[in-house]
Parts: sequence; structure tokens; C-alpha cells
Amino acid sequence: MKAPFSPYLAERVEGIRSLIAMLRQEYDYVSVLSTDSVGFAVRISRRAKSVSRETMTTERGHVVRVCKDGLYSEAAFNRFDPDRAEETAAWIRETLNAQLAVLRAAGGKLSVCRTPVLPDEPETLLAEMETGRLPENEDMQALIGRLSAISDAGMARGEGTLDCGAAAQCTHISKMFQTEHRDLRQSYVYAEGSVSVTATRDGKTEVSHESVSGRCGPELFDDLTPVLQRALKSVDELLDARRVEPGEYDIITMPDVTGLIAHEAFGHGVEMDMFVKNRALGAAYIGKRVGSDLVTMHEGALCAVDVTSYAFDDEGTPAGDVTEIDHGILRTGICDALSALRLGVAPTGNGKRQNYAHKVYTRMTNTLFDSGESTLEEMIASVQHGYLLSGIASGMEDPKHWGIQCIVEKGYEIRDGRLTGVVIAPVVMTGYVPDLLGSVSMVSRDREVFGAGGCGKGYKEWVKVADGGPCLKARAMLG
Repeated sequence: MKAPFSPYLAERVEGIRSLIAMLRQEYDYVSVLSTDSVGFAVRISRRAKSVSRETMTTERGHVVRVCKDGLYSEAAFNRFDPDRAEETAAWIRETLNAQLAVLRAAGGKLSVCRTPVLPDEPETLLAEMETGRLPENEDMQALIGRLSAISDAGMARGEGTLDCGAAAQCTHISKMFQTEHRDLRQSYVYAEGSVSVTATRDGKTEVSHESVSGRCGPELFDDLTPVLQRALKSVDELLDARRVEPGEYDIITMPDVTGLIAHEAFGHGVEMDMFVKNRALGAAYIGKRVGSDLVTMHEGALCAVDVTSYAFDDEGTPAGDVTEIDHGILRTGICDALSALRLGVAPTGNGKRQNYAHKVYTRMTNTLFDSGESTLEEMIASVQHGYLLSGIASGMEDPKHWGIQCIVEKGYEIRDGRLTGVVIAPVVMTGYVPDLLGSVSMVSRDREVFGAGGCGKGYKEWVKVADGGPCLKARAMLG
């Protein structure tokens, strides 16, 4: 079925267009992003049950952006009566003119960036994407029953199992972007489910976490048994794991770890709003080699189908598929619309807000390494001594110096081309991004995408992202 566009937003189209017409009498550019997103989040464990109608992306509201004499300003509001558009326009003028006055006054004391007017070519779009079911229509009691059954099955693991949690959240996104000449509307549904197991043995306690995601509806949660089985297997491996001896090793990254590298190495590092602020080393590497010939990487809402695969971004820019790295050469970064104007490049469809009341930043969507020609078995057979890395905990990078740190859940030892059965955990992988990607010597044929969780810009501004790729063989420091 098609995910239907929000009736609430549809009823306000003419009022929003009237509001824009009123504001255009005073400002050089006016746009309004309107959102109406509904969903649910359910968490079941041995100790607690939580049911909410809020997720990371549920929201309802509007944000107007204007430009006057090269200065941009915004105002957000969560109530709009189409019959009282003149009152809203008056409030917006007062709010925005006060902001613009501050910017003009700061011009003599601070560096104020004047930016050209955003283009406003005529365009009309209604994108209602396919889904199985809608979160607003889901039988919550039946869902709670299925999640409770998963939790109970995990607890049946036996002695030493402290807790087993099952979680499901699903959101129906509706967004509308309006200008004087543009009318863009989109509606889609995404879902993510997870199972976590906490267990103890011989004084050691470990937690495993496995997830699944997709641009789909609550049908994703109809059978989470495979996710539970992965979590149970993982927690047993973690309880038996040893510590790694620090050093440099041949590594093979499973697709989830490959995605973590993509996200941390060439995610934030090539967000081009950081180029405007001279905070990213990637700006100096455009057109230069940053990886081996086997490394090609894509970024964009169109390069995969997962939780952040939309039709247009929060600035009305169509979704894209950007080849950031082409056979080891860094070709470009990703960019929101205003940063693109300031840099003299085209926007890539990566302008995203945490919600309607937050600023737009350049943000990732789907960040993926391309597939290669090898099999995982061939890659393992090529390693004399190293580790197959699987499972992600966290990661961080320094865009200004291109250092990377990935916390990996576990590693499987490889000796003489065979898995030995020895598991190490936890694993901290560190390095300099061009050195790590320059060492990539084999890439597998298959590819996976992962979209559970979220990403912050620094320590805030959380949005949905997805990442992944094939298996990679490389050299890295482990500790």
C-alpha cells in the first residue's frame, strides 16, 4: 500500500501558500517546511514495559526560512490556522526582522556571511512510498504480545541470563516543502526493531544487541526470532571472549563494521558545512587519493532503501546518490543548500533537521562502500594472522585531522587462513583514515545496510542515518 500523505498538512496547503505570498512582499526568498509524523515505540524486558506514541522523528509543526539582502533567518511555530494567516505573518515578520537586525548590527564586529538567494524553480511532487502497514493502525496489544514472547524466549536461555529486552519503533513521516513556485510533498514509513540480552558467567557480565531496520511498516516486527538468535549467540561469544593483544593486524570487517568505518571516516569528514568553517581536512583532499583502487563509496537517500531514504531533504532539494570516493579518489563531499551557495557547488540533498524547530545542517543519509569481487571465504583464506571484526558499539572521528576510533563488539581470530574459534572483545580499532582505506586489499561481492539508531552532530542534533557495505580486508591498529 501507499503511505498516505497527512490530511492535516493537506488541509493547510492553501493557508501556507497565502502566508508565503504575504511574506514575499517583504523578503527576497520565503520557504516553509511543514511536518506531521506519527508513530510508536515499544520496549519490553524482564523488568519493565514501555509504550509511547513518540519516536525520534515524531513531530508536528512548521518552520519558515527567509532571505533579505543576503541574510537568512528562520522562525518555527507548531500551530497554524489557515483562516488567520495574516496574524501568523505579522508575528513572523516581527520575529524575523528582530533577528535580521541583530545580524546587521553584528556586521561591524563579527564575520557575517552574506549568501545569495536560493533558487526557486517551479516544481510539483507528491511521493507516497510503499509500506506494508501503518504505525497508526497497528494492533498494539498484539505487538506487545509478540515482543513479550521474544523477551520470554530469551530469558529461557537459562542460568546466568539477567535480562532480555525486545524493542520496536515505527514512524509514518509526512513532510511538505512550499515556496512561491514549489509544492513538494512526501510520505513514507520506516521501522526498526532490536533485541538485547544481558548475561553473566563466572563473575563476568556482557550485553549483546542485535537490530533490524527498513523503509517499511510494523510488518518488520512480525518475527524477530532471527534477531533474538543472533543476540543469544553473540552474548555467549562475549562471555567466552579474551582480550586482544594490542598491535597492527590484518582485519576483515563484516558489513556492519564496514558501515561504521564509512560513517566515521567519510561521513562527518566530508559534510561540507564543515568546509565552510574550515573544520574538515577532507576539503584539502578533493581530487586526491584517500584509499586503494578498491575503495568506492556512495552517499545519498537514493543509494539504498532504509530508514532515511526520502524523496527530498528538509530544504526541498531532491534526494541524491553521490559518489564521494571513486576507486580511491575523493571526488566530493555532501552539502546542504546554504553551504552549497557559499561554496559555489550544487546541493546534494543532505540538508536535514533534528525536527522542524532545529537548524538545518549537512547530514548523512545512506553511507555505503561499494561491493567488490571477492568472497568472504577467499578473504579469510588470505589472512595469516588477524581478526574478523563483527558488531558495533560506537565510533568517533576528528574531521580536522582525520583520526578514527571504532569500538567493535568482537573479533574472531584467523590463523593460517582459518577461523580458530577464539573470540576477542571488546575491540578498539584506531587509525588515520587515508592509511586505513589505503590498506584495503580485498572487497566482498555482497553488501548490507543498517539503519537502527541515530547520529548526532557533535553531541546533539540527532537524525536518522543508515550505513553499510560489503566485507573489507585491510590493516588496522587494534587494542
